Amino acid sequence: MVKKNLAELMKQNSYPGRGIMVGRSADGRHAVIAYFIMGRSENSRNRIFVEDGDGIRTQAFDESKMEDPSLIIYAPVRVLGSKTIVTNGDQTDTIFDGLDRQLTFEQSLRERRYEPDEPNYTPRISAVVHLTGGAFNYAISILKSADGNPLSDQRFTYSYTPALPGEGHFISTYLHDGSPLPSFEGEPVRVEVGDDQDLFTAELWEALNADNKVSLFTRFIDLKDGSFTSRIVNRHTR
Repeated sequence: MVKKNLAELMKQNSYPGRGIMVGRSADGRHAVIAYFIMGRSENSRNRIFVEDGDGIRTQAFDESKMEDPSLIIYAPVRVLGSKTIVTNGDQTDTIFDGLDRQLTFEQSLRERRYEPDEPNYTPRISAVVHLTGGAFNYAISILKSADGNPLSDQRFTYSYTPALPGEGHFISTYLHDGSPLPSFEGEPVRVEVGDDQDLFTAELWEALNADNKVSLFTRFIDLKDGSFTSRIVNRHTR
């Protein structure tokens, strides 16, 4: 699979929904994470990312306009020791609790399914980053319906051990806009990863569709000591 430029991919896609990218910086020094959310409805767009301890959570920008918090208010990023979890829903907590009980990433997700938002049946996409003695590995999961048929679940996990410098993998909830929205298909997309967090954040935010983008989070984790720097960009600012 040829490495692609994530920003260029997003420029060509008006609605990938929510997206996760995990990879390693080109200089090999950092684990790199990106997570973004998009929205078509006023309720989905009425959100921001805020810091929550070592992680982040979604929050209503205007509480008076919040119609239904289910499926849109959750903690996308949590940290458990040397592991960082990032997902598109409240399965972040499911994975956190499972790993804390010594279950594997896959075992932790066994009790979860796609989102109950008929007719889209939005996939649950998740990733876990594990730092191990100056290096790291990561896994990406997608739980989805069988091509829109809710009677059957499809579960896929992709592991990358060890993570290679200068590349990462991207997965989104949808292939593109549509009605109903078509679920992501195939392996996570292999993408290029650079060294400059601010440039990476700015280029990805600029590439996301101006009408639909809501929030973007990026994190660079130092593989030597586990310290990290985070960036949050919100469509709505106070």
